[in-house]
Amino acid sequence: MEAKSPKQNLDKHLRKFKRYLTKLQVKYGVLTNGKEMRIYERVGEEIELAFQCLGQEIEANIEEINALIGKESSNHRQTLDSPDTDSNLPQIRDESISEQASETIPFSIPFPEELFPPTPPLPEPVVEQISNNKRKSTLKVIAVYHNKGGVGKTTVAVNLAAALRKKGKKVLLIDIDAQSNSTFATGLLKFIFEEDDNLRENNVYHLLESGDFSFVSDVARKSDYFNNPEIDVIPSHITLIEGQYKLNQIGASKTRLVTKLSRVEKEYDFVIIDTPPSRDLYAEVALIAADHLIIPSDLKPFANQGLPSVTQFISQVNEFREMIGKGPLNLLGVLPSKIATNAKFLQYTFPKQKSVIPGRYGLPLMDTIIYERTILSQCTNHTNTSPLGEEIPEPKSILEYDPDSLSSGEFEALAMEVLTKTGINR
Repeated sequence: MEAKSPKQNLDKHLRKFKRYLTKLQVKYGVLTNGKEMRIYERVGEEIELAFQCLGQEIEANIEEINALIGKESSNHRQTLDSPDTDSNLPQIRDESISEQASETIPFSIPFPEELFPPTPPLPEPVVEQISNNKRKSTLKVIAVYHNKGGVGKTTVAVNLAAALRKKGKKVLLIDIDAQSNSTFATGLLKFIFEEDDNLRENNVYHLLESGDFSFVSDVARKSDYFNNPEIDVIPSHITLIEGQYKLNQIGASKTRLVTKLSRVEKEYDFVIIDTPPSRDLYAEVALIAADHLIIPSDLKPFANQGLPSVTQFISQVNEFREMIGKGPLNLLGVLPSKIATNAKFLQYTFPKQKSVIPGRYGLPLMDTIIYERTILSQCTNHTNTSPLGEEIPEPKSILEYDPDSLSSGEFEALAMEVLTKTGINR
């Protein structure tokens, strides 16, 4: 299926594309807008991202593409999977789509076959199995941390999680900040009265409190009309503040998140952790559990002056990680966020602000820039009115609220950068 324009967001076509694959019972399908190419695999009634690359990278990845959807490998896969049903499987041609289906998916266009020359049949089933395993990624845990508040930490965490989910990744978002901003932003704080609070007795604190109970599957919830597809969320609660004293008395609490995430490492591709702007136990737990770290920063003096404290904290955490057999945190970089869009600022001041990060503080800068735009607060503060006239919070990810916005594009770029830097995109 080909989008009408290179500017079109592929995620906008996923619903129709899913209907395409499931209606035709096709194993693989290609979605492209010319600039980006994705191959999805149908698994039952769902679709999962099997391969992704930029348009200019197709030639370099042609062998892997052929292994997935080349004519010969496709015929061989059908023979292995269901030898008696080849005649019942529809071919991916215009004539195989019924009138009704083509009305549902008006812009369905076959992907050019010349990109996929025939490849020799795979000699035995085990080769196909290796190819599938090769595409499966291991769990990547990313902490989003800065000890300075107001730098866009929660905005980055929730929208990065949403962007990765829209790219077919299975995502768990963990809110480990007592302010519970990520919990609110994903639609889990909709109760108006205290007695309706359904988070107090089952949140991230309970995950850390016991090694024998409250596992990820017990605590995680689906986000509520935040994103399509939704993400899994381990919520936070204001009572984390009072619970910290008890957890500080339990030495094992520092590693319980590591242990409990290891039990679900095959269920998720990414875990994103929104951390508190402090150097407390909760921040330490997050950095101990993480593989990678993003430091959002508006690059202003106060945020910059907090960077030496951040690097010192990372060193302290790395010492503990070494004690428990974990390697040091991989710093993906300082992410410029909440950056003003004023033209003169961007021309004269911003380049100097960026140069300070590697020059003075010795930290890498990420390539993506998240600009400060009103729409980012609008999507978080989106509400609906109940029949009783109450304003009910219904926050959305930026990719759901306005997928064609500049901000949505920035988070798509961030997701692509994260996929590359964590080794998912080859």
